[in-house]
Amino acid sequence: MTGIWARLGLALFSGMLMPLSFAPFDVWPSGIAAIALLLIAIHEGTIKQVVLCHYVFAVALFAVGTSWLYVSIYTFGGASVGLAVILVMLFVIFWSLSFLPQAWLYARFIRQWRFQVVLGFPIIWVLGEWLRGWLLTGFPWFYLGYSHLYSPLASFAPVAGVLAVSFAACLLASLLFSFLVKRQKRFALLGMAVILLAVGAAELEFVTAGSSIQVAAVQGNIDQHSKWQRNMVMPIVNHYSKLTEPVWGADLIVWPEAAITLLRGDAHWLLAQFKALSEAWGSTLLMGIPDRNQDGRYLNSAVVVGETPGQYIKQQLVPFGEYVPFEDYLRGLITLFDLPMSRNVAGGSGQKPLMAGDIRLSVSICYDVVFPELVRGNVSDPGLMVTISNDTWFGNSYGPDQHMQIASMRALENGRYLLRVTNNGITALVDYKGQIVQQLQRDTAAVLSAEVPIMRGLTPYHQYGQAPFLIILGLLLTGLWLSSRQENHRKP
Repeated sequence: MTGIWARLGLALFSGMLMPLSFAPFDVWPSGIAAIALLLIAIHEGTIKQVVLCHYVFAVALFAVGTSWLYVSIYTFGGASVGLAVILVMLFVIFWSLSFLPQAWLYARFIRQWRFQVVLGFPIIWVLGEWLRGWLLTGFPWFYLGYSHLYSPLASFAPVAGVLAVSFAACLLASLLFSFLVKRQKRFALLGMAVILLAVGAAELEFVTAGSSIQVAAVQGNIDQHSKWQRNMVMPIVNHYSKLTEPVWGADLIVWPEAAITLLRGDAHWLLAQFKALSEAWGSTLLMGIPDRNQDGRYLNSAVVVGETPGQYIKQQLVPFGEYVPFEDYLRGLITLFDLPMSRNVAGGSGQKPLMAGDIRLSVSICYDVVFPELVRGNVSDPGLMVTISNDTWFGNSYGPDQHMQIASMRALENGRYLLRVTNNGITALVDYKGQIVQQLQRDTAAVLSAEVPIMRGLTPYHQYGQAPFLIILGLLLTGLWLSSRQENHRKP
């Protein structure tokens, strides 16, 4: 393949193909095929062609994969159709630039080394994912590993996290590319792929089930357009109270993000009532409620009322949704940029764990759960993971499905059951292997009740995080470089 337009066309197609590997489609081989097609597009291309192909791939990936942003900006952000389209396009065009460093490094250096495709490309791909996890506060949404919750490669997650799954999947794509294009040592390449899949399919048990607790997740299904109206405060409280009545007595009852639309400082009387109910029934109630700090800035928080009260403040805020970068210029442009909750400040790390009796809870709020190391580091050895959210902002798009998939990966990585509680879906219970075992119907007011085992023991990922794996990748990259230098010196 020599023509630039043929290369760009193939890169565009591969980028559009990749979202099919993620929820709600879950066709995980399509992600491997997409990477293999990208490798074909950049094969023997110039540095400029490689960089352009990566950029076109990223634009297609984000344009198709994050099209749900349009729903929140247009439907709930008060933007016109044209402005909503422009804002989504700007996000896609800008964030796709984050693929350029890995593209340039691969084209300029790595593809000149030995094993440049089989090992070099997967390493640089994963390092690119890691970069997007923290660059400009990070948007680690389309890690290739998320698409493999239901593939044989999922078992790499509790060992070294989602990045290890991404590496294994990208390695399979590289082997597929080499098998199709290079046509050398095909039996060796096929053998490597079989070994990789076999290793991934070998499920190692790092945790065991202990005692269990009764949990209840309350999905209120409150209309987003009217939720924050003043006259809706008590109707919403009464609605959640009525839904909760049959499950009082459960060890843990959870309401979603911002279930109470009253500031915590103004709701002491209400929280006191729920505290009395919780103590009378022997239950712990965890609810999302906004708060303010001493400077009057908003906090997105979750509070526990019961025998052991506590509060968790969201750490990873959504740009433009919970805070507005360049707010001096953007405030007032559209409703989304001027919502009261877009003036939030983040909570700090090292917050005291919330408790349900003697069970330590690892709590995350909405966007928090997208960040693997944040969730892992929140609580050491939690008994149960709980994430609360309000994905009503994304309507009937596939944004909530992708969010649910990411949350499920956190359960698999850390070897814990995870209870996800949302306003209108997806509310579900995920087991320690990342599989949804119980789920409420979307866009309905309902309660999920379940007996949940408390897992004992720690996965290697929960103990050590992604740092050891990143160090291994760095050492592999160094080894490839040294091996290539020695080979070059031997050449006459």
